[in-house]
Amino acid sequence: MMNIKSIKTKDDYKAAMARISELTSSDPDALPDNEFDELEMLTKLAEVYENIHYRIEALDPI
Repeated sequence: MMNIKSIKTKDDYKAAMARISELTSSDPDALPDNEFDELEMLTKLAEVYENIHYRIEALDPI
């Protein structure tokens, strides 16, 4: 299991995404509980990082 920490840099983000890819390369439902928990935490941390650094501005409705 990876030592889970906050994602502060682009390298942290890349490492988290690589680990997420490893964990999802097979059936996520077949993961042991500790790896499923790791996947869940990493995806939440990645989402927070993406919302800060890759924000998509709302489109003008007109």
